[in-house]
Amino acid sequence: MKPENISKQRLISQQINASKFHDAKQTVSWMGAIQAQDFNMAKWAVGLRLSNSTDKSIEAAFDRGEIIRIHILRPTWHFVSPDDIHWMLDLTAKQIKTSMKSRDKELELTEKIYNKSNSVIEKALRDGDHLSREELVTELNSAKIQTYNNRTSHLMVRAELDGIVCSGKLKNNKQTYTLLMNRVPKVRHFTRDEALAKLAERYFTSHCPATIQDFTWWSGLSAGDARQALENIKSKFISEIFGKYTYWLTNSFSVPKAWMDLITFLPAYDEFIISYKDRSASLMNEDFIKAVSSNGIFRPVILINGMVAGLWKRTIKKEKIILETDFFKSSEKITKNSLDKAILPYSKFLNKKLDLIQH
Repeated sequence: MKPENISKQRLISQQINASKFHDAKQTVSWMGAIQAQDFNMAKWAVGLRLSNSTDKSIEAAFDRGEIIRIHILRPTWHFVSPDDIHWMLDLTAKQIKTSMKSRDKELELTEKIYNKSNSVIEKALRDGDHLSREELVTELNSAKIQTYNNRTSHLMVRAELDGIVCSGKLKNNKQTYTLLMNRVPKVRHFTRDEALAKLAERYFTSHCPATIQDFTWWSGLSAGDARQALENIKSKFISEIFGKYTYWLTNSFSVPKAWMDLITFLPAYDEFIISYKDRSASLMNEDFIKAVSSNGIFRPVILINGMVAGLWKRTIKKEKIILETDFFKSSEKITKNSLDKAILPYSKFLNKKLDLIQH
């Protein structure tokens, strides 16, 4: 495997080069999970991997519960398929709770408080309501549960990890919570080994070529569980050694011999960058600090054939969007015609005219 082909292969496996899916649920299910702390950018992360999608169609799928937003890996917000949410929570929740214990202690959050807050939240949502964070904070405060500092975030994440709540419908453009058992009834239980195998197969199929180190980072599993997960499914994959790492790919994977230049506008925190511990295949070391801040903020980036070549940002106006680009260096591939073509999918996704400003 040539190093320059790793990023190209990932464009294909992640459905960025060309998508075979036609709805948001299929796309999110293929990826296993899509990081989604920036909701608007996360909608584009789904949309760029989906044929003929729009911002409104992704939002509608979200409102219908065809994709769910929840803390489930590492932990941070992710989109997941409702078909996967229960077995993923069963697999990952305990370790995430353990990782949060020191901060819980700082915030004086005990199991007694968590049990009480879960009961308050469950009661508030019992009638099938979809309530915003602010509305639930009011309920918690009424029950004498303090929500200062970062306690609210921990209380809500715990309610997610305990299988009490998940994302609800947008209400006045605000995120809401609803009861998970109402949104996604639990229908099947997997053994831990089955769940480990399922998560590994999803990751290595949709993110290949990838290493065990990448999978361990993405999943948030312990190193031992990650190795066991790979061991359970490795017969379905092939491995190639490059440098000091072993990369895993599906048996049927192949890169097209003919490759047309591709410029891609990736959202912030996109799986193409964030889902690997080693990002050097797509992001050169000298450009890393430009694309990823020192405090871990992953900026929207522009890819040229899978390599990060610059940054972009948008300014939303009433009738149009101003999109500014900032490339790290000049390239003959960066022409007005190529950029106009590259931004067309995003323009269609938002159903707005884009005015491009190149710096």
